[in-house]
Amino acid sequence: MVNSDSESMGCDFPCTLEEERRIVTGLMSEAEDQLKEGNLYFVISNRWYTSWKRCVSQEISSGEASEVTRPGPIDNHDIIDSESDASDPQLLKNLEEAVDYVLVPEQVWKKLVEWYKGGPPIERKLISQGFHSKSYSVEVYPLCLKLTDSRDGSSSIIRLSKQASVGQLFETVCAARGVSKEKARIWDYFQKSKSVLLDPLSEKTLEESCLQIDQDILLEVDGSASSQHDMSSAGNELALVPVEPTANTMLSQGTVSNGHSNGSMFSLWKNPFKDDGGSSSGFGKRDKRGLAGLQNLGNTCFMNSTLQCLAHTPPIVDYFLKDYSGDINEDNPLGMRGELAVEFGELLRKLWSSGQNTVAPRSFKTKLGRFAPQFSGYNQHDSQEMLSFLLDGLHEDLNKVKQKPYIESKDSDGRPDDEVADEMWKYHKARNDSVIVDVCQGQYKSTLVCPDCGKISITFDPFMYLTLPLPTSRTRSMTVAVFYGDSNRLLTPYTVTVPRDGSLRDLSSALGAACGLKDDESLLFADVFSHKVFKYLDNPLESLNEIKDNDRIVAYRFNQMHRGPGKAKLEILHWEPKKFGIGRDTKYFGIPLVTYVNTEPLSKSDIDAIISGLLSPLHRTQSSSSTVHVGEENGHIPDVAGETSGISSPKDTEIEEDNAAGDGELSFNVFFTETYSSSLKPLEPGFVANPCSATKVVVKWSEKEHEKYDSSSLDVDLPEIYKSSLFLKKPKKEVSLFSCLEAFIAEEPLGPEDMWYCPGCKEHRQAKKKLDLWKLPEILVVHLKRFTYSRFLKNKIDTLVNFPIHDLDLSKYVMNKDGQSCLYELYAVSNHYGGIGGGTYPASAKADG
Repeated sequence: MVNSDSESMGCDFPCTLEEERRIVTGLMSEAEDQLKEGNLYFVISNRWYTSWKRCVSQEISSGEASEVTRPGPIDNHDIIDSESDASDPQLLKNLEEAVDYVLVPEQVWKKLVEWYKGGPPIERKLISQGFHSKSYSVEVYPLCLKLTDSRDGSSSIIRLSKQASVGQLFETVCAARGVSKEKARIWDYFQKSKSVLLDPLSEKTLEESCLQIDQDILLEVDGSASSQHDMSSAGNELALVPVEPTANTMLSQGTVSNGHSNGSMFSLWKNPFKDDGGSSSGFGKRDKRGLAGLQNLGNTCFMNSTLQCLAHTPPIVDYFLKDYSGDINEDNPLGMRGELAVEFGELLRKLWSSGQNTVAPRSFKTKLGRFAPQFSGYNQHDSQEMLSFLLDGLHEDLNKVKQKPYIESKDSDGRPDDEVADEMWKYHKARNDSVIVDVCQGQYKSTLVCPDCGKISITFDPFMYLTLPLPTSRTRSMTVAVFYGDSNRLLTPYTVTVPRDGSLRDLSSALGAACGLKDDESLLFADVFSHKVFKYLDNPLESLNEIKDNDRIVAYRFNQMHRGPGKAKLEILHWEPKKFGIGRDTKYFGIPLVTYVNTEPLSKSDIDAIISGLLSPLHRTQSSSSTVHVGEENGHIPDVAGETSGISSPKDTEIEEDNAAGDGELSFNVFFTETYSSSLKPLEPGFVANPCSATKVVVKWSEKEHEKYDSSSLDVDLPEIYKSSLFLKKPKKEVSLFSCLEAFIAEEPLGPEDMWYCPGCKEHRQAKKKLDLWKLPEILVVHLKRFTYSRFLKNKIDTLVNFPIHDLDLSKYVMNKDGQSCLYELYAVSNHYGGIGGGTYPASAKADG
């Protein structure tokens, strides 16, 4: 039998849901193993694909398969621009992968269409990008060019891959307009102004030719230009006409910072020149230029913001406005043969030339995208991430060291810090020598201490920027329900404070102290969802970031002797049949119970006694006939690591109810359910619990059980890990930059995923780490760590950070007391306004002192 949706499609499904999942998984793996440029992928609406994935992920018994509602035909209309041609559907702009759409290989698409029909098909190709090593990506949004025909002023759309050549563009345009290639002239017509005449024989890609998405191009035939089209800018040189700005001008698209920020990055300059009337560099009497803006090419505000900060960094500007050609390193395998540095230098020259109000950084974006392909599209990125890649790329292009010597790192071995620091800086400079190192790099001291043997390791490492945490984000409040399983308190919630980036061991320690855990007791954590155990949290090193605020966690309290060798977890789930209209459905309720049993054959009466003991605190009357099984503890259900079917209640199936036969009169009807199944089976005599995974049994509650036990004590709402108040308005938090610095240099343990190999223990240890500032650079970039990420959650911390604009003194935070200046002046800020999913990056930069 098939459902109504499948009948409307006029097809019987040739495969079971399990077979569909297996086939698609196999085809996905094959496509991953055979990546090559030109492979076809198809875009599918995530709404439909999620529905299909949820359907095939359910573990369904044979009796239930006919009742599962499959998704209808594939429907991509929610991601298609309704104004596009039905024969050539185009995606809506700014869609996000895994949120709005998914990409599937061609063979997967064919199978899904074979099974479900529908569409329309949205075909895309795999392309390769990158300068050094090629990386593959699906070109979801091909280059869309707006063609204007100079003969009649008509316009049309040309769509090509950004990897297509200029020659292919000529062929496409000429075929569309019925013009011979010999007579056609095509201009880069950026902003309706002739920029570059394209070469029909060129093999350069459209991306390398700096053609941007939604950009204009102009077709001329026989070389005759129409007077209606602007010719003025073709081939013009930049005029160096001085512009007289107001003193202390800040280039900004938003509000100028007044000593506080809820943005993400700012730059400080050590020992800037004061306005002494004779300085030719710095912020003194430099020619009053550099006030040009940068055009947004489409979600490129993060890039423009970063570039404006660098374009107003005096030592960088001085360097690139002079002749630096002798420093270009064309042989560095980590650079771009100097292309990125040259392009950046050309961009600075344009920004510091007078005569234009704005500059379009098209060519620079192309070079940046080749060096770091993640920036080649038109998605939003983080400005600090972009700055990091750009400074690295500029350094490698300008590294004066042609042959890097091999230098083996040495431990401090108790030597004086200044000796080790000088040695490490000398080694660093022997391999890295550029203006970026000279101006932007400092040095910090890193100390690691082994928690077991006490071994101390000290190293001195270079840094390009300081990523400072916000101290308000270092701890987290978590509420967990502790299951006692006695008549006085069955379940008690506790709220504890733990390190935000801590591990399950931290939670166990804090919760144990709160609930008075004894030395011979331990806690078993379980994530409970829909009255079932979704998964056990039994790895003490597991990050607490994996636990979401809306999770409900139960900590089962056990005596250590019950969890030793020869024991297995037994979970007890509560089920009662409910009638809804004509059909029947099953409903789980209450808190699942967990206990440990011996790994030996158990009779039905043994299981009955265990359940009676666990439920004894709920007995409505102290009957002498009730069995109390001393020493057993609590209960729980399916161990479903990766099991999505555990989220929904299983359908009622035909169940034999004679499991008491041959075992005497039992108190409960008990059934067995397998780990990856929702079907219930009669409990067989000689039942053996699985020592390798949790074994699940289901108790059927009838009126008799409800009369005997107070089930309301089980059927309570578990507290969420953290529940924020929607009505309580919290005061806006403010911190100082100094408190962020103190949080940065505070000692903290390494994360479980970042263990240190201790040379003393010869083992990986969760060492304590401390960072200290040793040598400060001339230009100090401070990055505020506002974006936090975990497996399930993204968040932006909007705490206000106060900082001085003038005379920031960092001397108390620098360990090396060699007389170096630690005073800084703020001169540029890259601020992020908005939330985690969007926003903008305005820049504020000092243009004149």
